[in-house]
Amino acid sequence: MIYDLSAHQPLTPTDPEVGIRMRRLSELGLGDQPDPEFDDFARKLTEVTQAPYAMVNFIGEHRQYFAGLAVAPSGPGASASAQPGRVMDRDHGYCPHVVVRKKALVLDDVCDYPRFAGNPVVDEIGIRSYLGAPLIDRTGIALGTICVVDIEPRPWGRAGLETIKSLAAELIDKINAREARGLGSTS
Repeated sequence: MIYDLSAHQPLTPTDPEVGIRMRRLSELGLGDQPDPEFDDFARKLTEVTQAPYAMVNFIGEHRQYFAGLAVAPSGPGASASAQPGRVMDRDHGYCPHVVVRKKALVLDDVCDYPRFAGNPVVDEIGIRSYLGAPLIDRTGIALGTICVVDIEPRPWGRAGLETIKSLAAELIDKINAREARGLGSTS
């Protein structure tokens, strides 16, 4: 866990619902493997927002898993090591905050927020802006998030907030429909 040494507070929030979430994800058969439908949804996120990276992210106790991932092609001079993979430590990035708060998060420039500027993704991947919303299923559990990130500051604004919340609701409808059809269930 990363700590803010000035206040001795954990920067990654404590997640009181992690056990319930893990059971629910297991019931749904989600959270530990790539899913072509979620990859397609992540591509849709990049198209709608024009962001270079998008994820459908399920969060466990120690890690995050991007079951849906869209990464823009690397431009000249871009490092392949600076690309997000499918797995990330729980204390990297901003999605754990979204899951615990159960509210969307808009960071036009992460460097404007001391709590978020020191996150490892800033230096490791070069993330400068974030837009994410929780995936809250029919049981009220935040299963994970959808998010888009950019390596440049982005003025997401109210339009970005409304867009990401609307897209999260769309994906939750798809997850609920999959459950109703019995798809993805490991039970």
